[in-house]
Amino acid sequence: MEEIIAQFVKLRSIIAEIVRDAGQYMKEHAPDNREVHRKPGLANFVTDEDVAIQKKLMEEFDRLFPGCTFFGEEDVAGNDRDGRDGLCFFIDPIDGTTNYIFGYNHSCVSVGAGYGGEMIAGFVYNPYADEMFTAVRGCGAEMNGRELKIHDVPIEEGIVAFGCARYNEGDTDALFQIAKELYLNSLSIREGGSAALDICRVAKGANAAYLELKLNPYDYAAGSVIVEEAGGRIEQVDGRCITLDGPCSILAGTSKAVEEVREICRKYL
Repeated sequence: MEEIIAQFVKLRSIIAEIVRDAGQYMKEHAPDNREVHRKPGLANFVTDEDVAIQKKLMEEFDRLFPGCTFFGEEDVAGNDRDGRDGLCFFIDPIDGTTNYIFGYNHSCVSVGAGYGGEMIAGFVYNPYADEMFTAVRGCGAEMNGRELKIHDVPIEEGIVAFGCARYNEGDTDALFQIAKELYLNSLSIREGGSAALDICRVAKGANAAYLELKLNPYDYAAGSVIVEEAGGRIEQVDGRCITLDGPCSILAGTSKAVEEVREICRKYL
């Protein structure tokens, strides 16, 4: 483990540039209707840019780390969602695809690295705000080279963000009951449409907490390292550890905010 972490420390800036280039490609190639395709589920889209970015990232990381595996959102050649025992890259080529399609300018490229079932590095780039978040396990989190450190504020002193993808509607009623109570007990609430960015906003102190009841590992893998290395917490709503082999709920935030949001969730879930 120490050896692979040392590699990521050495290559941190190079990996960040690879992710930055992918984000700039996303920003410069807004899709038209011919490039947008539907996946199973309501309002679940993939663009040609999603596929192109994931392929390019996989090529770059395979060159840097021969023999690594990939757990990417899009089904492209070389994507192995079962090979996560060694070094595995969790890739969301465009987190916030619906935002991207409709020109919201609020999407990102998210790349997390796991080794032996543990997340060890995260890279998230928002090209619209030129925000590059990076973290390596045990070496801290940064945004554009500036160290990130979370202040342990309760939700009454911060903004709480939540996610509600249309293709995950099983707990919609409960989620919006929770959202109302979060609204009444915080400074405000937000639903930004990009889980990776909202988790990173926890790391930089813009969100006190982030909640979503079902996400896939590529949505939160990178952000999980970034928020923890900034001094925050990320776990499932019921307090269990996040999973890397399939979907789970996500609750990220300051220590105080996580406990407060969990208590609210218990009333409705």
